[in-house]
Amino acid sequence: MSVEEYLRTEESSPVKREYVAGFVYPLHIQAGASRGHSMIAGNIFATLHPHARKQNCRLHQNGMRLRIEKQNAFYYPDVMLVCQTDTVITLTETAPCLLVEVLSPSTAQIDRLGKYAMYTALPSLETYLIVHQDERRVVEYRRSNEGWQMREVVQHGEVTTSCLSMALNLDDIYGGVLEASGA
Repeated sequence: MSVEEYLRTEESSPVKREYVAGFVYPLHIQAGASRGHSMIAGNIFATLHPHARKQNCRLHQNGMRLRIEKQNAFYYPDVMLVCQTDTVITLTETAPCLLVEVLSPSTAQIDRLGKYAMYTALPSLETYLIVHQDERRVVEYRRSNEGWQMREVVQHGEVTTSCLSMALNLDDIYGGVLEASGA
């Protein structure tokens, strides 16, 4: 399928679809994400939202399409933060500084490998978070002068959202979903 055909048919499609190099992959969001997945993405969005508004950034939760033009791909990240204001297209973002994917059994490999490669090729991206929904574990990929640095935070601690100059605490991410053991 061509990019033009994907974009033309995506707006009327009954399910969201991601597009990678001519292939279309339906998402199962319309069928219903798990409660944990939805709550975790909501917690992240709610924690970041007031900070994003103060800094005139745009924060999206799973409904906004991300275009990666060099890779000929379109995705729907679980949470996306964009702090560049030079875009005029309202249906697609192209320059996120933070992307978050909450792992689901059906998408874990894609989030860890395929999306990692696509996302970290974006010049604007500063942080990519992969959030587990069945345990308090977040994998943080952060851009540095030496390249991409990976760090896992388990049970307690925080991850950085450098474009907002703040941290996300695991208690905020998992609040009401998975309580810390021994807490």
